[in-house]
This record gives sequence, C-alpha cells and structure tokens, in this order.
Amino acid sequence: MAIRKFKPVTPGQRNKAISSFEEITTKKPQKSLLEPLKSTGGRNNTGQMTMRYIGGGHKKMYRIIDFLRNKDNMPAQVLTIEYDPNRSARIALVQYADGEKRYIIAPNGLQVGQTVESGSGVAPELGNTLPLSEIPVGTMVHAIELRPGQGAAMARSAGTFAQLAAREGNHAILRLPSGETRMVLVSCRATIGVVSNTDHNLESFGKAGRSRWLGRRPHNRGVVMNPHDHPMGGGEGRATGGHPRSRKGLPAKGYKTRNPKAASNRFIIERRKK
Repeated sequence: MAIRKFKPVTPGQRNKAISSFEEITTKKPQKSLLEPLKSTGGRNNTGQMTMRYIGGGHKKMYRIIDFLRNKDNMPAQVLTIEYDPNRSARIALVQYADGEKRYIIAPNGLQVGQTVESGSGVAPELGNTLPLSEIPVGTMVHAIELRPGQGAAMARSAGTFAQLAAREGNHAILRLPSGETRMVLVSCRATIGVVSNTDHNLESFGKAGRSRWLGRRPHNRGVVMNPHDHPMGGGEGRATGGHPRSRKGLPAKGYKTRNPKAASNRFIIERRKK
C-alpha cells in the first residue's frame, strides 16, 4: 500500500501522488459479479438538476460486494485482490468450497491464497467475519453491522477500523474512527482487521482532470456569486460573506444538524471529537 510521487516533468505531474497499485493482482473483474451503473449527472427522473457540480466521469461497472458474509462455516480461498472504481478500499475475490465466487472488502495484509471464513465459532483471524460476542476485546475490526443481519454499515472505506473496547451485557462498546464511542448489539457481525489501501488519504491528484474522471465538476464558492444566487453572495470587492451557510440558508461549520430525538442517540456513549 505505497504512494507513488512523481517528478514535475509536466504541470500535471507536479504535486501528483497516487497509489502504486502494487497489491492489485488482476485487471479483469469477475463478469458474473458486475452490474451496470448508470450515470445521473446530478439530474432526477424529470431531468431537473438536483445536485450541482456532478457530471461526466469515466464509464464504470458496479461490483456486487458481499456485505452480509452469510455463507457460514464454509472456507473461501482468496483468488485475487482488485481495484474497485466505486470505493476507496480494495476488494478481494473469494471462492467458497462449493465453487461460488463473491467479492468482499479486502482487509490490509490479505494475500492471494489465504482462507477466510464467516459465522459463529470461527477463529478471530484476519478477514474472518464473526459476531462481536466472540471477538477478543481490543481487536481492530471493520465492516460492522448496526443491526443483526443488516450487512456491513460502518468502517468500510480505505484505512478505517473500529476498536472493540468492551462488552456490557447484550452490547459491545466500539471506538469508531471519528472518535465516537457507541454501543452495538453483540449479535452483530464484524470482520477482523483494518480496511486496505491505508495510504488513500495521502493521495494528491495533481491536476483538475483527475477530478473530472471521477465525475466531479468545478465547484463555485458562494461568496463569489450574486445575492440572488447564494445567501453569501454580493458585496463590494472581496466580501467575507458573513456567517457561512448553504445555498438553502442552512448554517454550516459548527451548526448541529443531527436530530436530538434520534432513536440511535441512546446507543452513543461519547460523541465524535470536533
């Protein structure tokens, strides 16, 4: 999981730092696990633009990921480690003993030829998925369920993990990447290890074109707009724009948008650090 830094031979190479992709073992994805992914360009079903600054981007197919890991007590061999254009983490193609192939989120250090398993009674080893009730306290986990049988919901992006801090009754206490500490039912599943591509946050595109390949169009700041286009627009010269807020007028940078009556509040022990 190394980062390639480039010499400034061209303006686009200056400050460019991207993944070395040295862990990737194949360029061809498994055809049976692909689905077409339609690009919206930020438009809804009537053609109205509902999200700004979206459009273009490279054509890609969606990889069907097994977030449930519900094929219990059947070993699966890792065939390949692959790039996924739809997420920051790497994915692994595994083949179960009965011949079925599935994609899973690849943890850091997973190698081709290794065996992974899921279910109750499985050893808490790298890439294995098991209930939180059977995972040793202090273990780094990822792809965590919030409700039993729901499928992985937390800690799925590159380099993320949560630490199993303790167990109290029917709940496990997890320390999340954001610094939040929360309770999750011990019957929920998690996968051992840290998500792959840990150096993802060190990448630097080097040129605007790389953002366009991802479908991101140039983003206009509110302070450079006119008053009828944005609440922060207008003014003489380089005005600050007053209190930061969205185009709809919702305050930003410190304004709490979480519902104080949310049902999940009772599971949160400590809020994330600012």
